[in-house]
Amino acid sequence: MSGQTYGQALPDQVDRISSLFDAHLHVFVEVRELYRDRIALEREYAAKLQVLTKRATEKRTKLVSTFVVGDEPTKASSEAILAQNTLNAAFKEIISSMANTAQDHVNLADALNNQVADVLKGVERKNEELKKKEMVFFQRLLTERDRAYGDRLKAKQKYDDECSEVESARQKQVRAADDRHADRAAKQAEQQRTDMLNSKNVYLISTAIANNVKAKFYDEDLPALEDQFQILQSRLVARFAKILAHSVALQTGHLDTLKARLGGVEAVLGQVDPAKDQDIFIEHNIRPFTAPSDWKFEPCVNHYDTEVMSVEPAPKVFLQNKLSRSRAKLQELGPVLDSKRREQDQLLKLFMAYDADHSLGNTDDISENYLDANHQVKSYLTSECILKTEMEVISAAIGDDEGEQQPHSFKSSSFSIPTQCGYCKSSIWGLSKQGKTCKACNLSVHSKCELKVPADCKHGRKSSTVSRSSTTTSHSGIDRVPPPTPSAFAHSVAEEQYEESYQSARMLFDFTPTSEFELQVVEGTSVQVLEPDDGSGWVKVSDGQNAGLVPASYVEYEEDAASGASQEGSGQHVRGIYAYEARGADELGLSEGELVELTSGPNGGQNYGDGWWEGINSTGRNGIFPSNYVEMA
Repeated sequence: MSGQTYGQALPDQVDRISSLFDAHLHVFVEVRELYRDRIALEREYAAKLQVLTKRATEKRTKLVSTFVVGDEPTKASSEAILAQNTLNAAFKEIISSMANTAQDHVNLADALNNQVADVLKGVERKNEELKKKEMVFFQRLLTERDRAYGDRLKAKQKYDDECSEVESARQKQVRAADDRHADRAAKQAEQQRTDMLNSKNVYLISTAIANNVKAKFYDEDLPALEDQFQILQSRLVARFAKILAHSVALQTGHLDTLKARLGGVEAVLGQVDPAKDQDIFIEHNIRPFTAPSDWKFEPCVNHYDTEVMSVEPAPKVFLQNKLSRSRAKLQELGPVLDSKRREQDQLLKLFMAYDADHSLGNTDDISENYLDANHQVKSYLTSECILKTEMEVISAAIGDDEGEQQPHSFKSSSFSIPTQCGYCKSSIWGLSKQGKTCKACNLSVHSKCELKVPADCKHGRKSSTVSRSSTTTSHSGIDRVPPPTPSAFAHSVAEEQYEESYQSARMLFDFTPTSEFELQVVEGTSVQVLEPDDGSGWVKVSDGQNAGLVPASYVEYEEDAASGASQEGSGQHVRGIYAYEARGADELGLSEGELVELTSGPNGGQNYGDGWWEGINSTGRNGIFPSNYVEMA
């Protein structure tokens, strides 16, 4: 044994060394209990994982046909076909890996129990017995030492007693000197002295024995016993470390097994092939398809008519005005569509770069932005298709006869006194802005008569086919229209809106423009909102002289005393089946399960047009929303 020893460095400390040994054994107990708890957790986790994988297997079995060949395949599928689906294979491998992992945890629990916890218990018991034997031996050494000490004390007591007897015999001899018993007293005194000397010799021998036993006890027996304890303790700690090192090896092997399981899952996930899976779905869902036939003109059952467009004077004026309005909106839509296409292309390039190198950032936000831009482009293209078709049909009917091309500058007006309509000659009267007045020639008409009035304003400017955006930009730049939401074209293209009203608002802060399309205003200015926020954060307003864009957060809307009564409900309700976020001031946000009452009127509710319905939510707010996001309640 190298280094210091207990026998040399810690003399006569057997009890303390024994307590230290007990403390080491207690460490065994605590570590063993720790592993017992760990084993219980492993078994509990394995049981829960087995239940989880069993449930997942049942769900996959029910779902597999649906996500491989669809709900209604035209071709029967088999297990072999389902197994060819790479997503199904990955799903199955994930579940299988979890099931095997559960068994791996059971195996680890068994190994820890048999090769660690039970072994610790055995070593603990064995060393407890060895410690008891050593302590029994220690007690025997103490007993032998104390016996030698006791024999010395007894010899000393015997010697003292004999000395007292010698003195007593001497005194008797002195008193009996002249007595006839003097000889007998002398003999007794001599015998007593002999006994005293024998006791003395025994006492001296006992003292020597006690000293030698004491020396042996402290110089040999105790150091040897303490060294034996030290050896047992060293072996105990070494065995403890060896057992725990084996437990680490078991857990390392377990982790290697789990890593191998995950490696198998990773390999299968790397084989997922969307194109292959899609081919399987296509193969099992091929159906004959014929595009719906075109609609044709259907004459009224009680009125003979043909499909030829009417170009009589009055209808021609209406067509000319619609053509002019559609052309203006198409010119307005062009720059918006081009801008959105460029944005879409840039987002696609950005997405491809992020997808190739994930260190650049998260692709989810880029992908979502790209899809939003793509959806808006598709919506704008639909509006473009509608406008172009409308223009083609009208141009084919009226040819080059597009009227005088001097349109009126009609603006919505309120009429506090009866005013004659310049077209139908009936009265216009009311505060609900049922009519319009040309700002150039002061001609007043009903809103419904606006498109029936020939474009022959005497004080108006000659209309050109140049883009309205480019014209206003070259002149002042303030009439540029911010990009509208797709819903902004729903009524402007599908059916004409005859009623135009602007909401009053007040500026909350000063605003200094940074481009020619923005309007300079000061805090407290009253403005008219020409075009609401379409989700861009900007609104187009007019201060009575100029018009332009200002931040939507700088505007506070006011109650319009001249506006008509709020839209009434129809009594019909719809329930939201998907959440929808409003993208413009005219739109109404929806949440899943929310009830919305449809509005009434010929242009309200389900009659709004182009896949949009109008309704009123629980807070009384009116707006439009996609019809395919709701169901009848």
